[in-house]
Amino acid sequence: MPLTLPPTAPIADERSVTDTRHGVTRSDPYDWLRDPEWQTLMKDPNVLQPDIRAYLEAENTYADEAFEPLEELRTTLFEEIKGRIKEDDSSVPAPHGDWLYYSKYETGSQHPLFCRKPRSGDQAETIILDGNKEAEAQAYFKIGGAARSPDDTLFAWSSDVKGSEYFTLKVRDIKSGTDLADTIPDTSGGAAWALDNATFFYVRVDENHRPSKVFRHRLGEDPAKDVCVYEEADPGFFVSVGTVQSGRYIVISAHDHQTSESHLIDAATPDAEPRLVASREPGVEYDLEHDAPRDRFLIVTNVDGAEDFKLAEAPISSPDRANWRDVIPHRPGTLLLDHCAYKDFHVRLERQDGLNKIVVRALGDDNEHAISFEEEAFDLGFMSGLEYETAQVRFAYSSMTTPEQIFDYDMQTRERTLLKEQEVPSGHNSTDYVTERIFATAKDGAQVPISLVYRAGIKLDGSAPCLLYGYGAYGISMPASFSVSRLSLVDRGFIYAIAHIRGGKERGYGWYKDGKLDRKQNTFTDFIAAGEHLAVQGYTTRGNITAHGGSAGGMLMGAVANLAPDLFKGIVAEVAFVDVLNTMLDDTLPLTPPEWLEWGNPIEDKSAYEAIAAYSPYDNVTSQAYPNILALAGLTDPRVTYWEPAKWVAKLRAQSTSGNAILFKTNMDAGHGGAAGRFERLKETALVYAFALAIHGLA
Repeated sequence: MPLTLPPTAPIADERSVTDTRHGVTRSDPYDWLRDPEWQTLMKDPNVLQPDIRAYLEAENTYADEAFEPLEELRTTLFEEIKGRIKEDDSSVPAPHGDWLYYSKYETGSQHPLFCRKPRSGDQAETIILDGNKEAEAQAYFKIGGAARSPDDTLFAWSSDVKGSEYFTLKVRDIKSGTDLADTIPDTSGGAAWALDNATFFYVRVDENHRPSKVFRHRLGEDPAKDVCVYEEADPGFFVSVGTVQSGRYIVISAHDHQTSESHLIDAATPDAEPRLVASREPGVEYDLEHDAPRDRFLIVTNVDGAEDFKLAEAPISSPDRANWRDVIPHRPGTLLLDHCAYKDFHVRLERQDGLNKIVVRALGDDNEHAISFEEEAFDLGFMSGLEYETAQVRFAYSSMTTPEQIFDYDMQTRERTLLKEQEVPSGHNSTDYVTERIFATAKDGAQVPISLVYRAGIKLDGSAPCLLYGYGAYGISMPASFSVSRLSLVDRGFIYAIAHIRGGKERGYGWYKDGKLDRKQNTFTDFIAAGEHLAVQGYTTRGNITAHGGSAGGMLMGAVANLAPDLFKGIVAEVAFVDVLNTMLDDTLPLTPPEWLEWGNPIEDKSAYEAIAAYSPYDNVTSQAYPNILALAGLTDPRVTYWEPAKWVAKLRAQSTSGNAILFKTNMDAGHGGAAGRFERLKETALVYAFALAIHGLA
């Protein structure tokens, strides 16, 4: 059944507002969709301006009517995807002291249960936190951080009930199952415990929704009197707090997209003042771990031009920049992504030629070896455990055809033990599918990796429709991992492709730099090159591709819709960052100051203004034949505000000459991540896939 549009689409009023910057005057006809009280809206959605609410609800009604004939398909897709998920699933238990900690889902439940059981013996499990009970009577509910105290008696946890990412932090007594009186609102969600089991540190979010202050809380005391131990003065820097793997140090990290600075508090003396590791230097990032037996820190950093990062060391007594010494020098082309230090081993995750590998280094003699796999495209990463004195490291492996496998790896004997393989209850045979990694030639000659999965035996004669996914920002790489959801498209004849475009780090840090600031256009032209290559090579044809992306990937969707509308049958843009210029000109928004390093500061820099204005999707909508478009938003989204896609859709509907579908849905009870429950999220996926199938005539 094809997509059928209702006879009358919502038309937004045009109430032009002009803005002049750097001698350029722009007119914005839909500026009124931005609620002037957006800060209040994040905590209380009921304050939304009536005319804005009326427009959003009219768009929701229009989209619902368009999807109504596809209700049976959406239900089928939902049940199909749900049938591939083991409902009564649990994570592999992680040991700490006398206990094994894990989370699990029960059949039919939306939210996880956090549990533990004795490490030895047959005693019953303890349910520490039941997310389903906590979510009762809430339209939206999401658990944020969850951290047990060092002595395993207390459990700090947080929740968000608006979707606006203001997390309320609580502390549960594990033995009694009740929360203490300590309740702290407006946090970023996490907690870092000191070794006294009575003190923890957390980050409070300010009135502009920026995590800027670290507080120390002592159990039983009034949170309003908590001591601020660190305050970040630069609105372009966000703050986080955590611990090293050994648990000995609390780490306060201040960072933007290309610079970081760390302060340490000895977890044994939580009242001590934070100690600076190394002063921030523009463009220098560092992340440290604690090597206790050798009385040093191990530091992953890009200092001294180490673009793909290197490993250094510094003594605990004087960890300042002058005392950093190379342990593993910079190796161009080998990107050092992550690391963790245990008592006798150091583990690092590297990426070379677009594929990950785990390297284990014995800290006694510095001998090292790698853990790797042989498929063309896969995802591999280690999982930091709860214990420091261990020879076991846990890692996860999957590919686009292979369900996730969890291994424990003995770093001493080099033996790997398969602990769990993702179960697909409805059945899955990896040999029914093919995964490939191919390369498209970009506009400037760069080779853009594309990861593919499709049914074995499908004719690669150009007749297959394709869903092409992309992101391309912040150095975030898109993994070629397994997904039960996408099989619903692949089993219906789709080629599913991921374009590993510039702006991510798939091909090293330079791949990221070539997709940001004044080189941002590379991200968009790489994606277009990927789509064109798939058509030329016979995987699909031009105009038979649905492009899909979210957040910064939603910006990508808006840009390619403007640049190459005839390449695509459809565009799916979730929580789409499409009003880039206006957002970067508004320094009151939560993410704007930190984002200037990613996109440029158009307030102060004319060249940045011109560069952003040249690609900002909303500003470049023009009268042309646009493909079918589905845009999704969350009313309380603090990252990509709802009015960005709302304004974009209003302008598209006024300008598009194609008569194709332009549909827009706002989740009035959620934020950036959409619905929080695991099955409610699947309904959103089913909606997206039903749209793709319908516009390709496969509904």
